[in-house]
Amino acid sequence: MKVAILLFDDFETLDVFGPVEILGRLKDYYQISFYSLLGGLINNSHGVSILTKNLDGLKNGGDVFLIPGGTGTRKEVNNGLFIDKIRQISQLSKFVLTVCTGSALLAKTGLLDGKNATSNKRAFNWVMTQGQNVNWIKKARWTIDGKYYTSSGVSAGMDMTLGFLKDVHGIEFAKKAAFDIEYCWNENKDVDGFYEQ
Repeated sequence: MKVAILLFDDFETLDVFGPVEILGRLKDYYQISFYSLLGGLINNSHGVSILTKNLDGLKNGGDVFLIPGGTGTRKEVNNGLFIDKIRQISQLSKFVLTVCTGSALLAKTGLLDGKNATSNKRAFNWVMTQGQNVNWIKKARWTIDGKYYTSSGVSAGMDMTLGFLKDVHGIEFAKKAAFDIEYCWNENKDVDGFYEQ
């Protein structure tokens, strides 16, 4: 499957590279590419710079479209062109995965209306304002509603990605992927230990 990862300035590092570490090892199953609105070099506050392709190259969507969070989401929720592109690509993609406040970007498109979703607990109140018709579940580590997967903050994207692998390939496949990176997978999607903070 082709994995298209959306980037924008000030994306959260682990939101991207947690899932990339997991999926990138599975070269027989997943091929990863990075995209941004205009293409070119995208930077974040951790000093990470990534060369991206233009989103127009995803006109037909992807098998997996991953939208990370980060402080850059606060600006990008007001970027109408960016939100329109996310809507178009998400509608055409087989699966859409969001990490952290990436769910705010997806919620802004209207595609999460009437669906279950979650997000970073520290930014939860802000995220909810981006999609008031979404069934926001604060307690969840990650949610699944049809083709839409949303996860809580930062490291939760790894748990969600492993949950996605479980759904697509089976539990033993997902457990092996976690073992291979020496990661203690939180398999319970319904409870995030950080939700009361």
